[in-house]
Amino acid sequence: MTIGYYAYVIGEDGHVRNRINVVCDNDEEAKRCAQQLLNGQAIELWQEARQVATFQPKD
Repeated sequence: MTIGYYAYVIGEDGHVRNRINVVCDNDEEAKRCAQQLLNGQAIELWQEARQVATFQPKD
């Protein structure tokens, strides 16, 4: 069963810069996909109103 997630790209000012739709089979797969989106900005991964994970960019 595939599940829809949203990966929110968070800017330095703490505001959402972009939303990326992520469709995966489970939370762990969605986390792996979201980590690949890191590009110097934080990512928040959500599934509806449930926050699944937050990823910070590496210095």
